[in-house]
Amino acid sequence: MKEFQQTLKGEVSISGVGLHTGKEVTLTLKPANPGFGIRFKRVDLPEQPIVKADVDYVVDTSRGTTLEHNGARIYTTEHILAALVGMSVDNVLLELDAPEIPIMDGSSKQFIEAIESVGVLEQDAKKVYYTIDQNIHFYDPVKNVDMLAIPANEYQITTMIDFNSPVLGTQHATLKHISDFKKEISNSRTFCFLHELEHLLENNLIKGGQLNNAIVVVDKVVSDAELEKLATVFNQPKVEVKSEGILNNLQLNHPNEPARHKLLDIVGDLALTGFNINAHIIASRPGHATNIEFAKKLKQYIKKNKNLADIPTYDPNRPPVYDIVHIEKSLPHKYPFLLVDKIIDMTDKEVVGIKNVTFNEHFFQGHFPGNPVMPGVLQIEAMAQVGGLLALNNYPDPENYDTYFLKIDKVKFKQKVVPGDTLILKLELVNPIRRGICEMKGTAYVGNKVATEAELVAQILPKQK
Repeated sequence: MKEFQQTLKGEVSISGVGLHTGKEVTLTLKPANPGFGIRFKRVDLPEQPIVKADVDYVVDTSRGTTLEHNGARIYTTEHILAALVGMSVDNVLLELDAPEIPIMDGSSKQFIEAIESVGVLEQDAKKVYYTIDQNIHFYDPVKNVDMLAIPANEYQITTMIDFNSPVLGTQHATLKHISDFKKEISNSRTFCFLHELEHLLENNLIKGGQLNNAIVVVDKVVSDAELEKLATVFNQPKVEVKSEGILNNLQLNHPNEPARHKLLDIVGDLALTGFNINAHIIASRPGHATNIEFAKKLKQYIKKNKNLADIPTYDPNRPPVYDIVHIEKSLPHKYPFLLVDKIIDMTDKEVVGIKNVTFNEHFFQGHFPGNPVMPGVLQIEAMAQVGGLLALNNYPDPENYDTYFLKIDKVKFKQKVVPGDTLILKLELVNPIRRGICEMKGTAYVGNKVATEAELVAQILPKQK
């Protein structure tokens, strides 16, 4: 397992066609900061909205996994997400100029090749893994899908498919180490049955479909007329059924390639939990809809058990998301006005930072000698600096921006902060950041007691050259 978070060493683009929309699209992968996560950006839309790779934004699973947020949809996200997880890329901005990720050959292989062409960069932030301590089970009686997560020391997946098909039979696939994804799973292509293909074609639902981006399983007797029709549709000189029971569009990369592709889909769909999970996932007859329901259940469990309660807890033995070296690079504040020592939690909506208050602080010389108390305005400033890290982390190039106060409201000082205290500073976005305006609720704790509360409004502006 990787100890540190990773991003890309540079930008890389890959072009193709969307399987379902049929639209030409260029996908550009860009490096991002620690804690940024995986986000999509629709550069073809007026305000270039950003959609986080989050299971809460899934709106459709009928023919792939579709996300929607901020007025933007992203279709067929699972294969690129699986590639990023398989290459241990934690932080990346995915820009696309159309609504659908290119299907390429129907696997994750070409996305991995694009990532490898620029390389992966280790970042100066620890990678946090969440280990479950009990079995988490999901069963869909209608689809007869069974999914189970059991405690394990690393991320593993075992899957079984059974379509009552004499061609496919029952197939199994296993991924024992995520580092094996590239070799064992990434080139496993999507598949469909011939009767599904005919239905999709009749309803114009796979406008970008070609015989080179899917395995077509023949599950019925096919007449010569039907084969000629398929050849015409896909602009092929001849289409025939091979002895293995698939169309002659391609050679299988693995005898159990369909089962391996279902495993690939699980990797991509469970990436939407937003967490690195140590668990063994066992899935029987999975599909996108049940993958997403299971991902929601996993996310709910982890959030409940990862100290994201109203009162955050501070474990000094746990590696920080940002240490002081990264913070000093990210914020314009310098000694003696840098008032954040580390960031211990970061999501797209919430951040928790630490300020260790010592008697050596310069302001105790005058506030107050003999009875040192941390000035309330500096507690608010510490809050603002922590919140600034969250706000700037939503930008792919935070070094080019600064945050400025517009408003401070509903400030309450509930207890003194003195040398020896550890301030736990929690900032939460009240509303999504729009046009650079950032509204946050801030709370400073000493232990489990609230020391200070405030509502902060700031503006994010490009740095003046």
